[in-house]
Amino acid sequence: MDDTQISVYEFAGGEAVFRQLVDVFYARVEQDDVLRPLFPDDLAPGKRWQLLFLTQYFGGPTDYAAERGHPRLRMRHMPFPIDGEARERWLGHMLAAIDEVGIPEPAREVMRDYFERASTAMINVYAPGKE
Repeated sequence: MDDTQISVYEFAGGEAVFRQLVDVFYARVEQDDVLRPLFPDDLAPGKRWQLLFLTQYFGGPTDYAAERGHPRLRMRHMPFPIDGEARERWLGHMLAAIDEVGIPEPAREVMRDYFERASTAMINVYAPGKE
């Protein structure tokens, strides 16, 4: 998508759709025995930050930057042990959420590509022969 087109955020449906995406994703994480222990007991703050980040990243309002500054995703995720399995589970839940919410093309492809790349960049635990 270029500057002459609407943003992924707008094309996908704006705040309501992105809020639904985050809710569906977190509902899946809550049921995941590998990922759930990586998240704090109270998921509400993380859901809020993820909503604001995704909104901004995909062309919506820039509230995330106004409140939190630069995303620094890798730094923010460094305290959590993220290996290849955690990455695959996280990505699987996010891609399933995109499908469940019904994000239309071409926004769907743009979002899937981003999440595949970003989730790989979050890996910070490596086991020989497993990555």
